[in-house]
Amino acid sequence: MTVQELICRIKEKTGASIPDEATCDKLMAGNPDMEVKKIGCTFMATVDVIREAAAQGVNMIITHEPTWFTGKDDIDWVLDDAVYREKKKLIEETQIAIWRFHDHMHIGKTDEIYTGFDREFGWESYRIAPKEGAKGDQEDEMMKHFGAIYRIPKTTLGELCRFFKEKAGMDVIQIVGNPDMEAERVSVLVGGGSLGLGREERPMIQMFRENIDVAICGDITEWTLPAYVRDASMLGMKKGMLVLGHERSEEWGMKHLVDWLESVTEGIPAVFLDAGEPFIYL
Repeated sequence: MTVQELICRIKEKTGASIPDEATCDKLMAGNPDMEVKKIGCTFMATVDVIREAAAQGVNMIITHEPTWFTGKDDIDWVLDDAVYREKKKLIEETQIAIWRFHDHMHIGKTDEIYTGFDREFGWESYRIAPKEGAKGDQEDEMMKHFGAIYRIPKTTLGELCRFFKEKAGMDVIQIVGNPDMEAERVSVLVGGGSLGLGREERPMIQMFRENIDVAICGDITEWTLPAYVRDASMLGMKKGMLVLGHERSEEWGMKHLVDWLESVTEGIPAVFLDAGEPFIYL
């Protein structure tokens, strides 16, 4: 099976139909006609991931996030940059194809990033439907598909923090609010979800509308949801926030993508390549 044939099969399985010109899901490096021998699934095709892929005999990487440092993976601005040139040289030397799997993964029949999150942390049975809003309202339709909402066994913000530190292998987790506050209704906004996906107010609207105790987030903007939660906590309200970061909130979708791929790969082996947090904590 060639790289291009596998890409077509994956897109078809998602059920999403996106014009090529409207998606970032493109071949970022490599030959589309190359035979796929081994697949590596990862949050991001960093230099370390590429080197590990080569060491494991992987010749096609499926990455969720950019290879070339911007959301659209444009390269016009970076062609003369030494970082780009050296990374491109590494990819060419390893003869690895890199395909980005982002849009189709999020907006297919199921959002496989959230599926992976639920499986990794054992939260499948806690997932609940959002409240119904005004019928026919465009924003209400958006809110139905904005993040995920859970009713978990009663715990505290501090205990949730300890749970994710252990399960996700994290040294540091940022929280907002009282660590001793009780938590039961939780929202999860992976990746850039807490930035609002085009509307800054959405995370706060969701928190109020769904009576959310704790929002678990990827990226943050400090003047939006963190400020809202901080003020709520200072006013004595039961509101908290836990920040996993973009990578630690979305990597699990790529980990469990390995199993999802089995039905389309015809026995081509696939492995998970953990990109890891981009930070070092001193």
